[in-house]
Amino acid sequence: MTQEEISSERIRDAISRIVERTMRMDMLWDWPCGVAYYGISRAFEVTGDAHCIDLLKARVDEYMELGLPKPWNVNRCAMGHCLLSLYEATGEKTYLDVAADKTDYLEHDALRFGEGVLQHTVSAKNDFPEQCWADTLFMAAFFLLRFGVLTKDESIIEDALNQYYWHIRFLQNKETGLWYHGYNNRTGDHMSGFYWGRANAWAAYTMSQVKKVLPQAYLYPKFMDICGSLEELLSSAKLLQTENGLWHTILDDPDSYEEVSASCGIAAAMETDGNPLRRKYVDRALVGVMNEISPDGRVQNVSAGTAVMKDREGYRNISRDWIQGWGQGLALAFLSEVLLRIENGEERKEEKKC
Repeated sequence: MTQEEISSERIRDAISRIVERTMRMDMLWDWPCGVAYYGISRAFEVTGDAHCIDLLKARVDEYMELGLPKPWNVNRCAMGHCLLSLYEATGEKTYLDVAADKTDYLEHDALRFGEGVLQHTVSAKNDFPEQCWADTLFMAAFFLLRFGVLTKDESIIEDALNQYYWHIRFLQNKETGLWYHGYNNRTGDHMSGFYWGRANAWAAYTMSQVKKVLPQAYLYPKFMDICGSLEELLSSAKLLQTENGLWHTILDDPDSYEEVSASCGIAAAMETDGNPLRRKYVDRALVGVMNEISPDGRVQNVSAGTAVMKDREGYRNISRDWIQGWGQGLALAFLSEVLLRIENGEERKEEKKC
């Protein structure tokens, strides 16, 4: 598929196929599901297709009837995104109540270190002592920001921005503009120290969303750090895009494979940020991503769940053979952002004709 062949109708069709394939997955209440259902929520907001929200509501209601997995952890808080979207779409307070319970966990019970930095956790255990990972920005910080804005709670908004601030300080290399996967506060290093693609996607996408989500974001001093960090990251990432419009699973390692979820997150951030100088990189990514969507809606070449690996080969050899919730969700987020721009442009053309 070429850029000339990609119309808004084709993007809408791809979104519909991805949504349907995603809802066939038997994902549990955890971060893969959280990212996937965030993407479906975003697709609903942009396309207006009520079928998306109906599917989400039915599935989330089923989860609630079966019983939600507790205690919470950072990764499980990713499901808070679709809860907020369901509350906004339906007005049913049950969804907001569960989101509030997740927020209460993050604010009062989640493990932290240093200046209140959330430690990345995937279970009820002390999984990674005093480590911060870029993943936490999507699973927790971005969720806290959305919750704080929705409930007009300034303390939660400030905590969310504090998470961004310290993750930037710990994870971004100011010389390259790129982000490391993780930081170990006990040893004061970035462990293996690679620029993992999806870590940069978590960082770029969530930072790009702040100015969309937070009213008068410019009045918050830490927002200026987010703007600066995002600018440096995207300016560096664009130079590492492959001929296929994608990014490598280790961004600066041309011998590592092209990875689609990272590509979607980085390109979505470029689209959301709106700098016209980066439009050509977004358009190239659109071609690359559309070519990775199977006829039945599976987003292909998405790496499996990835810890902070010990070495370069660890990242290079992560499987990309299977469908993954985060690949589905990040693809939906990216396609939704592009569709919004294209259809808004088409509307403006129609207005000019009138």
